[in-house]
Amino acid sequence: MNKALRSENEKPQTKAGRRRLILPQPMSLLGTGQPDVETELMAQLGPDTVFMMGNNPALSQMPEKPKLLDFFRQRFTPFTRNHLLQSAMVALKGGMEEKVVLACLLHDIANGALIRVDHGYWGAQLIEPYVSEEISWAVRNHQALRFFADESVGYKYPEAYIKFFGPDYEPAEYVKQAYAQARQHRWYMTSRLITLNDLYSFDPSVTVDPEMFTDIIGRHFKQPEEGLGFDGSTVAHMWRTMIWPNNLL
Repeated sequence: MNKALRSENEKPQTKAGRRRLILPQPMSLLGTGQPDVETELMAQLGPDTVFMMGNNPALSQMPEKPKLLDFFRQRFTPFTRNHLLQSAMVALKGGMEEKVVLACLLHDIANGALIRVDHGYWGAQLIEPYVSEEISWAVRNHQALRFFADESVGYKYPEAYIKFFGPDYEPAEYVKQAYAQARQHRWYMTSRLITLNDLYSFDPSVTVDPEMFTDIIGRHFKQPEEGLGFDGSTVAHMWRTMIWPNNLL
């Protein structure tokens, strides 16, 4: 078992006197060269050792009816949380429309505690039942637009991407196709403004209070009365996955 996983499963995550093991998600090991530990963990099961289900004591317990900002505070990684809050603050101070500010606040939401691969698509799906079609469209398509410059608004290919992906990186064909389609869409600029405010939002010395967006969220994000994850929507399971990220099944 790799060191990180061994350390995680040696922590005192107990319930009713039982040790609870965390089995990593299958895709988290693919291509890493790390062994599949399912068989090894299965062998440890017994009367006093079970798999994790329900609240993990290593994580803060979410409210019974969680709202959007509860996920910001209690589940999103610090990097993604700060990035989203800074991006939205830059858009707000720049006089952007509230729909753009909210789109900036949500654009990398999938990175927070769910999945990074194709994060624009996952993020748009997460928020679709709760925001306007324009906002979810903008979040989905910022994934493609960020790879392509637009001199009309002063957007250049990010220098950070040269560091992240190398100078010879070329987006996949489906990304190029998505960009070409988005470029002709009536909501193109809404999504483009996400990428524009994205660039200036990585300052580790800046702290943004999430509460400053409460009113904008209230006007443009339809919080379900039952709480995110429990409203029976087509994406409720995705929010529950972030509530209980270590469940076996």
